[in-house]
Amino acid sequence: MPIIDMPLEQLRTYQGTNPRPADFDEYWERALAEMRTVDPQIELVPSSFQAPNAECFDLYFTGVKGARIHAKYVRPKHTMAPHPVVVMFHGYSGHAGDWSEKLAYASLGFSVLAMDCRGQGGSSEDVGGVKGNTHHGHIIRGLDDRPDELLFRHIFLDTAQLAGIAMELPEVDPDRVYAAGGSQGGGLTIACAALEPRVKKLAPIFPFLSDYKRTWDMDLDQEAYSELRTYFRYYDLLHEREQEIFEKLGYIDIQFLAERIKGEVMMIVGLMDTICPPSTQFAAYNKMNTKKRLVIYPDFGHEYLPESSDRTMQFFLE
Repeated sequence: MPIIDMPLEQLRTYQGTNPRPADFDEYWERALAEMRTVDPQIELVPSSFQAPNAECFDLYFTGVKGARIHAKYVRPKHTMAPHPVVVMFHGYSGHAGDWSEKLAYASLGFSVLAMDCRGQGGSSEDVGGVKGNTHHGHIIRGLDDRPDELLFRHIFLDTAQLAGIAMELPEVDPDRVYAAGGSQGGGLTIACAALEPRVKKLAPIFPFLSDYKRTWDMDLDQEAYSELRTYFRYYDLLHEREQEIFEKLGYIDIQFLAERIKGEVMMIVGLMDTICPPSTQFAAYNKMNTKKRLVIYPDFGHEYLPESSDRTMQFFLE
């Protein structure tokens, strides 16, 4: 079998390298308490794009720090309520994608909510206001400020808030809320189901945002994780604060959130992934204490995985 990481038998037991902050649980309980105080001020605006089998809306809500967050909402026509909903998350720097991509689920009687991450390629608002670097990358955004100002903290909370909003929609069955995404979207899928444990099923594909120190140790901080090197080159030239920096990143490391998940998991991994190394993904998967399955693509990297969309849809239809 091709290998760029640990042998598969070691991957199946690997528990991660990045340090876990001692107050990790308190940190996220405090964050969730802040999220619950926010009045979401939900707004549904009919889109100019419509389809014969679905209604399409731009959905807006207010997240933590007052940012207005945008999601595309596709609701099937001629389907009895309540019905299931899939909450979708996109790759790093991207956006919620085309309306037409959601219509296959609508044809099966599912609603779809696809979120734009704040400050990335879609229509969500980035309210900013942090000390330090804002030039390159969201992992390190807020790293020179208090841990409560890390940008991915806010994005993780946006995912949980959106799932909660989905559960309150009158046409949605709150017991059939599912989450899916690849790369950053896979990491956000895990964060969403961890922070909103009522999510019933989740299908992360090669998740990003896990085990930062392992990526650094493998010298793979050159693509999606390149901002880690940017940070050290600008702000810690001699690596005198390396332990402190990775421990702070531990607050937004999905491997430590994974143990909170209650829903059923189908995770897809490519063993030739040099963007999000397999070991970083296994670090999260191995901490999940729930019903779970792993689909392994031995010869594929961080790329389109044939049949992965079909597998995800079949998983949600089971």
